[in-house]
Amino acid sequence: MARTFLTIGALSGLLCVMLGAFGAHGLQNQLPADHLEWWHKAVDYQAIHSLALLATGLLALQSRSAFLTWSGWSFLFGILIFSGSLYLLALTGFRQLGLLTPLGGLAFICGWGCLTLAAWRLPKTQIPA
Repeated sequence: MARTFLTIGALSGLLCVMLGAFGAHGLQNQLPADHLEWWHKAVDYQAIHSLALLATGLLALQSRSAFLTWSGWSFLFGILIFSGSLYLLALTGFRQLGLLTPLGGLAFICGWGCLTLAAWRLPKTQIPA
């Protein structure tokens, strides 16, 4: 799983920079201020959780854990649902998409919880002094 989460995290980070630049330069005069705020919130959360995916992948190089697997997939699901719904909301103004956003937030919470458990369960011999 390490390679998968490292690759997805890096790709998500790449997309995050591109989407952030597009929002700042391509959408600035095209969308209302509140829509741009949603766009930038989506970029922020995607960036944070791209790094979380990279951390999950790096930790998976040291240890095999179901918690790490759940963590990585939860972070990815959160990016797709939380950030994805905000990107679409910003572009379309279709407010019902906002109903999906909390599901992505719950996925992020699950991802962080699983990552916490995976880190806690690491054998002390695998943690450098």
